[in-house]
Amino acid sequence: MKWLPRQELQRLIDVLQQRGYQVIGPTKRDTAIVYEPIDQAAQLPAGWTDDQSPATYRIRETKNDRQFYFNSSPDSWKKYLYPARQELTGATLTKDGWKFASKIADPPRRALLGIRACDLAAIRIQDRVFSEGDYVDPVYTRRREAVLLIAVQCSTAAPTCFCTSMDTGPKCHAGFDIALTETDEGFCVETDSEMGASIVAELQLAPTDSEQTALAANETNNAIRAITKRLDTTDIHDLLLEHLEHPHWSEVAQRCLSCTNCTMVCPTCFCATVNELSDLDQTEVTRVRQWDSCFNLDFSYTAGGTVRNDVRSRYRQWLTHKLATWHDQFDTSGCTGCGRCITWCPVGIDLTEEVAAIRENPAR
Repeated sequence: MKWLPRQELQRLIDVLQQRGYQVIGPTKRDTAIVYEPIDQAAQLPAGWTDDQSPATYRIRETKNDRQFYFNSSPDSWKKYLYPARQELTGATLTKDGWKFASKIADPPRRALLGIRACDLAAIRIQDRVFSEGDYVDPVYTRRREAVLLIAVQCSTAAPTCFCTSMDTGPKCHAGFDIALTETDEGFCVETDSEMGASIVAELQLAPTDSEQTALAANETNNAIRAITKRLDTTDIHDLLLEHLEHPHWSEVAQRCLSCTNCTMVCPTCFCATVNELSDLDQTEVTRVRQWDSCFNLDFSYTAGGTVRNDVRSRYRQWLTHKLATWHDQFDTSGCTGCGRCITWCPVGIDLTEEVAAIRENPAR
C-alpha cells in the first residue's frame, strides 16, 4: 500500500482530470450528501456525516475533517452507468420518408470517487445484468467501459446497513481500480488494475508504514463492529417462493404506499419503460428509455389488463425478485445490503424484518 496525505488528495483529482476524466464524488448539496461532478477536494463533504434509520435521513457536522465519514448516499452510482432518462433512437420525416438514427452518444470518461463496498458489489451485479448475458445493453456497456472506479473503504456504518449478511462489505476486496482507506491523517492507497496502478505511480507516493497500515485495518474493523442489522439468507430463495400466499404480505401492503422510493434509490434495480415522443408537428420522433418501477400500477399492464393490481402483489414481486428469482436469472442476489430502501421508505418498511416475519411463522 501507498500513503496519500490528506492535504495531497487534490493531486489525485488533478491527475485524473489531466488524464481526461470527469471526477464524480460526494458533495454536500442542500441537506444531503450526493454524488456530483467535482474538481476540487474542497468540494468533498469534509466534517459532515449522516444519521440514518428507517424513514429517517439527516446530515450533521462532525468534529473531524474526514471527507468520507458518512454512509450510503440517497444517490447511487447507477445514475452514471444506467441513466434515469436515455434517448435511444430518433426518426426525422424528410421529403424522402422517415430517416432513423441512433441517439446514443459516446459517454464522457468519468472517475467515480468514493464508491463503497456495497455499491461496488451493485456495479458487479449490473455488469451481469447488462453486459454478461445473452442480451447486452449498449448504453450501459459503453458507459461502464468509460469509468474508473475509486473505492473508499467504510469506517462507519448506519443502523440500516447489512452488507455483512450479503457478503458484500464493508471492505472492498477486488473490482476497483483504486481503493482508499481514510484515517485522520490521510489515506492508505491500494490498486487492483493496471490503470489504477499507473495513476498511483504518477503520484509518486511513499509506502505506508506499519502504524498507517494498522490504523487502516482498524477503520475497517470499526465498520464491521458498527453493523448490527442482519438478514438471514439461509434457503431464502425457497423460503420466499414457497410462501407466496403468506398473510404477512397483506400486512406489509397495509403500510406500503407503493411510492417507488425503494426502487429509485436501489443501486441494482433496473426496471424501465420506453416511450416514443414526437414534436408538435410530428416530424421528429425520439424513443426514450426512463426508469420505471414494479410498484407502479401500469408497469405490469399487458394484454389489456394489469397483472398486479394491488399493493400486496407488487411488494411481493419486488421482494421475491430481489432476494429469490434474481438468483434464477443472474446467479446472484439483487440486494447488496446498502440499506437505502429502509432509510428512504416513507413508512420505514424494513425488508430484513419482513423476511424474518415469514421465516418465524412459515406455516401460516
